[in-house]
Amino acid sequence: MAFLYITEQGAVLKKRGQRLVVEKDGATLLDTPASKIEGVLVFGNVQVTTQAVHLLLESGIEMALLTGHGRLLGQITSPTTKNIVLRQDQYSRHLDSGFRLNLARAIVEAKAVNGLELLRGFAHNHPETDLEEECRRIAALFPQARTMPDLPSLLGLEGAASRFYFQGFGKMLRHSFSFTTRQRRPSPDPVNALLSFGYTLVYGEIGSLLDGMGFDPYLGFYHQPHYGHATLASDLLEEFRAPLVDRLTLNLINNRILQEDDFYLHAASGAVYLKDEPRKRYFQEYEHHISRPMGLSGDETSTGFRGLFKRQAERLKDVVTTGGDYTPYRFSW
Repeated sequence: MAFLYITEQGAVLKKRGQRLVVEKDGATLLDTPASKIEGVLVFGNVQVTTQAVHLLLESGIEMALLTGHGRLLGQITSPTTKNIVLRQDQYSRHLDSGFRLNLARAIVEAKAVNGLELLRGFAHNHPETDLEEECRRIAALFPQARTMPDLPSLLGLEGAASRFYFQGFGKMLRHSFSFTTRQRRPSPDPVNALLSFGYTLVYGEIGSLLDGMGFDPYLGFYHQPHYGHATLASDLLEEFRAPLVDRLTLNLINNRILQEDDFYLHAASGAVYLKDEPRKRYFQEYEHHISRPMGLSGDETSTGFRGLFKRQAERLKDVVTTGGDYTPYRFSW
């Protein structure tokens, strides 16, 4: 099934029978069966009728509301899948400092390893790009995650590995795009804008998935509770940053799918954003990238990243309910 991205400002999402219809100024922009839609993302000034919301809830379709610039405002979800027993287990595990630390160690190590794999794979395919120092530094750091004594120490280790990783990431960019450091709010350049936008989309998808399974997405194990922040979604996001969002960003820039004039500077905030038409192009590439089947080591079948989200969420559910060690996703080229 597909995700529906509604970015046309002034459009209206309506219900027609068991179909979702997007209209603007009397013209139909989209008409599709609700059964073919897994999630709906609404950007900016888009209206949604009450009847359409009813159909989404009855069909178990998540809807995320975002600003026109892509900042997640909230989500609308059906209450039918809430699992209070799982939430009780989650709250109990959160009080277990040893459980939290072991899970956080696995998350930080996987994030560093997956970033290292992306750097090594790029260096293999582009031997003219010298990434030896960055790879060496990260390779020396990530095993230390297993012995970090507490969460603040892990946070420091993650920060050190990220600095070396993004130093190498900047070397992998081609053409006129420049990147010196990772900066989230505001995003000062197109590369940071693409990274932030991609992380937001994946964060929203994972948050909706966790909520639908019965988790409390706002109570993470590595990331500290923060008002309005789905920290459990951020926990699972970590292992997908490099292989999904960062790799997609490299593809968009290095293959000239997006150009520098596809972005604009918002003067009031100092943030850089994608323009409307290039953003539609981004969604097409995002859907292709996230849905593309990929072989998994030890698995008999292939799945896309959305299948991996579900697999990892199920692994987390098993660990939360029965104990044991969490096995993160490990990326390989």
